[in-house]
Formats: sequence, C-alpha cells, structure tokens
Amino acid sequence: MSRRIEIILGPTGVGKTAYAIRRALECGSPVISCDSRQIYKELCIGTAVPSEEELAAVKHYFIRTVPITENYTAGIYEVQAMELVNSLFAQGHETLVMCGGSMLYIDAFCYGLDDFPEVPLQLRQHLMECLRSEGVEVLAEQLRELDPVSYGEIDLSNGQRVIRALEVSMFTGEPFSSFKTRRFKERDFEIVKIGLERPREELYDRINARVLDMMDRGLEEEARSMLPYRELPALQTVGYKEMFSYFDGECTREEAVRRIQVNTRHYAKRQLTWWRRDSEINWVSLK
Repeated sequence: MSRRIEIILGPTGVGKTAYAIRRALECGSPVISCDSRQIYKELCIGTAVPSEEELAAVKHYFIRTVPITENYTAGIYEVQAMELVNSLFAQGHETLVMCGGSMLYIDAFCYGLDDFPEVPLQLRQHLMECLRSEGVEVLAEQLRELDPVSYGEIDLSNGQRVIRALEVSMFTGEPFSSFKTRRFKERDFEIVKIGLERPREELYDRINARVLDMMDRGLEEEARSMLPYRELPALQTVGYKEMFSYFDGECTREEAVRRIQVNTRHYAKRQLTWWRRDSEINWVSLK
C-alpha cells in the first residue's frame, strides 16, 4: 500500500510537535493535528499550541479552527480528517504526518466511531452544572440505574465519560452501551503509529517547566477571558479548571499552578496507560 499515515502520539509534554515537524519536512507533508483542545480558536497558551515559528515551518491543519462555542466531537473530527487526507493523497502526497495526544480522536481516525446519537447541548450543559455542584458520584449513581453495563465498564472518576454515557441514556431512553458495536471501519491507506516516550522523571520535569512557562506567557489572563464560557465541555480540562478554582477563591494562585502540574502529570500517565495496550504502536525513546 503506497499511501501512508504516520501518527506521532505520546503523553503531553513529551515533544510530539518538534518531532512531527521534523518528520513532516522529511516527507514533504503538512502536519495534521489530532488534538481535541488545540482545535479551538480561543485557546492557545493552555493548550500548548505550536509556536508561530513552528506553524511557519510547515503547514498545520486543525489548529485553532473551531469556535469554543461549537459542539465539536470526535465523530466530526473523523469525517473532516478523512476528507482532508483523501484530498491530500489526491494531490500527490504518499506519506502524511498526523500528530496529537487525544486518544479518542486518534481512535476515531484509525477505526471509526460507533454511531452515537447527537445530544442537545442544553442537556450536556445541565449535566456539566450537576457535575460541578454535586460531584461525579451523583451522576455515576444515575448512570448505574440507567445503564449498569456502562457503569461497570467506564472510569467513574472521569466526569466527562460519565456525562457522555449518561446524556445518551437520558436523551434516547436506551442504554449508552446498546449503541456500542465496535465494528472497525476499513481504511484504504497504511497507518503507522509512532509513540514517543521519555524517562518518567524527565517527562515530569518537562511538564512542570512547561506549566510555569504557560503562566509566564499569560495563562491566567487567557483563562480569565474564558470565564463566560467556563461551563462549556471544551473548558473542562486541565489548566483552565484549576485557574477557575483560583478565580473562585477556592485556592491560591500558587496552589492552582501546583494543581495544574499534578493533574497534567496524571493525564500523561493515563495517556500512557491507554496506549500501552495497543500493540501496533512503535515506541521511540527520546533521551
């Protein structure tokens, strides 16, 4: 198969952007982002969007293209990314470089997603407010009553996953688990996954330093500008949630920074746990 997609993946802070740009320049390819946060126009510092120099070095797609108010999903990304790569292949590209750390976006592109129904934004916003005011345990108990199968399968500490299963169950009257078929879609090109890794302490040091750099570059101001949109799904993410807690007087600025560092390290660990189960990934150690 002559057409090939190289997916550069790995934990946050490992160095995916620089590696992908080097590989794209070698292949004569653009970089196709598969990052669920860098796609939003209004988010830049807290999402570690590539620098102006990096964006100028090679053409990037799916970077700051979607308004934060838009209900953008992995399913939409799958459709748009497939349209893009088919167009690029038609232009004569043989190898394309994709880069990102969003597990669901990568899976959507590689395998396709189950055909879940769209849920009204008002219901999702209501559940997000319940999550914030009552905690994930209350929502998880509702999910247990509506869909005990999903209750037993998903990470109940992950509010976003609980809300996704619960909103589908509430809106359709059918269990979220009943929509899961896992019929993988065939792709007419080769997919090569390249996973980047570093020694744990080095990775954690890089994460800690990057958070401090984000603060120096204005993460606090960026987060303040997002306060009117704080209930949107795009902002239920590391970096912004902790700053919102600081603005609410729930912690000091220093504590908010520490929480961002800790939660980012936890996210990196979850990413690695997810990908360690994928035997198709070719791991490259960056030391």
